[in-house]
Amino acid sequence: MTPLHSQDKTVHLTRTLAVVSLLALIALTLAWELWLAPLRPGGSWLALKSLPLCLPLAGLLKNRMYTYRWLSLMIWLYFTEGAVRAYSDRGLSAQLALGEVVLCLILFTACAMHVRLRFQHAKARAAASFGVASSSEPPQPT
Repeated sequence: MTPLHSQDKTVHLTRTLAVVSLLALIALTLAWELWLAPLRPGGSWLALKSLPLCLPLAGLLKNRMYTYRWLSLMIWLYFTEGAVRAYSDRGLSAQLALGEVVLCLILFTACAMHVRLRFQHAKARAAASFGVASSSEPPQPT
């Protein structure tokens, strides 16, 4: 069993990774649709797809477990859009779509690991406060 302070570091790492990948995804979607490879010269209204990504940012910064859980589901919409455009678009737009896919996978992994680690951390704290061995340890002979 890992010490609690190392679990804290891992939870903090997954939180940081989730926030950074979400910010990178927001920046990518804005830059993609406004400057780098817009559907129309001068930018397109498709840049508005970055607005829903701004909603979970406050929840991630406040470390709300619920936000990590629903964001890990919502991100698959962006993954799907990236996969479709990576297959159908050409040139820079296809490369940006692959970048979107990679950022979505990183964000999903960070959110899923964060939720899992926090549940394990809470379970370990509860077991430690009650003096009970965790369920992953074999029972001690009497």
